[in-house]
Amino acid sequence: MAFTELWERYSFYGLQGILSFYLLYSLAQGGLEVEPAAAAGIVGAYGGSVYLSQVIGAWLGDRLLTPRTMVLSGAVIITAGHLVLAFGPGFGGLAVGLVLIVLGTGALKTNITSIVGFVLEGGSQRQRDVGFSYFYMAINIGAVVGPLTTGFAQNEYGFHLGFGLAAIGMAAALVQFIASMRKLPARALVVNNPLPRRRLPLVALVALLGVGAIAAASATGLLRAANLSTVVTVLALIAAAAYFLTMTTSRAVTPDERRRVLGFLPIFLASGIYFGFLFQKFTAISILVVERIDLQIGDWTFPVAWITTMSPLAGVLITPVIAKLWNLMGDRQPRPATKVAIGLIQIGCAYVFLLIVSQSTGDAFIPLALILLFMAAAGSSEVMVGPIGLALATRIGPGAFRAQMVGLNFLTLALGSSLSGLLGQLFTKIDGAAYFSLVGFGALVLGGALYLARRPLTGLMGAGLGR
Repeated sequence: MAFTELWERYSFYGLQGILSFYLLYSLAQGGLEVEPAAAAGIVGAYGGSVYLSQVIGAWLGDRLLTPRTMVLSGAVIITAGHLVLAFGPGFGGLAVGLVLIVLGTGALKTNITSIVGFVLEGGSQRQRDVGFSYFYMAINIGAVVGPLTTGFAQNEYGFHLGFGLAAIGMAAALVQFIASMRKLPARALVVNNPLPRRRLPLVALVALLGVGAIAAASATGLLRAANLSTVVTVLALIAAAAYFLTMTTSRAVTPDERRRVLGFLPIFLASGIYFGFLFQKFTAISILVVERIDLQIGDWTFPVAWITTMSPLAGVLITPVIAKLWNLMGDRQPRPATKVAIGLIQIGCAYVFLLIVSQSTGDAFIPLALILLFMAAAGSSEVMVGPIGLALATRIGPGAFRAQMVGLNFLTLALGSSLSGLLGQLFTKIDGAAYFSLVGFGALVLGGALYLARRPLTGLMGAGLGR
């Protein structure tokens, strides 16, 4: 599962690493020459939609199809999307390719994470944190190698060859999963909570109405590049509210399970905002790179996608160290709320550093080394948030809503991605000093507040569970 996820993330981040620049670059440079604010909106909405679709994927993998079937079908659809991007020209190819990737990733991501949870079932929270940290390291390896290779291909040969490499990576994920299917836990072959057959027509009707509403909004101009991130952010918040409301009011949820869900709510909100700050590497920071970073090193141009690669690379390098530390500390290690607070404080410090750098350089170019240092500081903080949320979701979720709890956790990424689009649009409208102050000190305040609330939250999330 880790290697399947590695190749899937290779393709996803290989595309993500060059997508912003495909929109921002001029036609002469092989790009689409989109205005920065609109480009930020598109990238943020795409990222948010990828994770928002996982809510549907989690539901389908819990009520209609087995997790194995969902992962396999998702891998096929994603591969098709990357091939369309590689060979389809202009905005038409971009739109079709991105829609396919959104749908396929929705089917794959939550269900493959649920399968990993099945593998680690029965372990303590410490063992699950370590196991998911290594799974998350596979994610980060793909996130590093993907942009390194697609970024080099784009830099030397053009964007569409970069998209083609992402397609090859997704094909490798498909092959890896097919080769591993016979080793999957038995629960991966079972529909956990089958939907009664009498409700299938209602589900089909809702699906048709949803597709029709999206098509009508696009045709009438209600959905535009400028407001895509806003729409996806609102949808992510509505979906999250529906999940929390359903799980806290369901008769199938015990009182202890209800307390755990309520304890997860502040972690969910803090994580969503954290990812909004982190994913600015694809929006506001990408705009900053285009406008204020000199990529020339002698006669060679530093591949622009390699800058964003520094973020997951730092995560890959720090993960074994942190996982080893958690193992050594055992039950003395920080609890999940404390870890997320540390992640927020760290990324806040990174943005304060960027504030100092941007102000001290004035209107001159920012040295490449300093933006790489910022990316490393921000990216390495993810190990305190990403794997912790995954481990929590698979452990504290109500028994009747285990797959949906994983989907709820992925909504933090949907919220973060769409929020990064809104922040990117804000970056184009206000002074840089004010912007980086808002983000940096906002993260510090939020992290400090979460740290102060760590003990009651730990008590709620541990209700009815052993250590």
